[in-house]
Amino acid sequence: MESGIFRRVVDSLYTEAMLLADEARSYFDVGGRAERDALAPLARVTFSCESLKVTTRLMHVIAWLLTQRAVNTGELSPRDALDPSRRLGDAPMTEDDVLAAMPGDARRVILASLDLHCRVARLETAQAEPVIDHSPVQLLQARLAMAF
Repeated sequence: MESGIFRRVVDSLYTEAMLLADEARSYFDVGGRAERDALAPLARVTFSCESLKVTTRLMHVIAWLLTQRAVNTGELSPRDALDPSRRLGDAPMTEDDVLAAMPGDARRVILASLDLHCRVARLETAQAEPVIDHSPVQLLQARLAMAF
């Protein structure tokens, strides 16, 4: 991916991740308190677990995006960014039945964190794929090699 475009995508995703992290913190710490308290005891535990899953997803995304920004500014080499410790962490999954049982605002934040993590994972995968740039000469040589 062209460096300038990639940089803008990373910056945009970083802004989105930070806004979502602030929204999630605000909801799970304050705004969703009444909704959480209205749930049955086991559902309250599930609600808290989902809050932790959202936080985990967002922190993995933010860490990966910060790594990409460090590469873009020259603070980190592209090779160092490929270290497994700097890769995007796995997202904890949320089961469909758990998601359906969550209050509407919680469901929206959970889905947004899942979507963001999925998009960043696709970006990481695309970034890791080798770019095959065949020149017309290489294509012609390959066709000739197949003919003989």
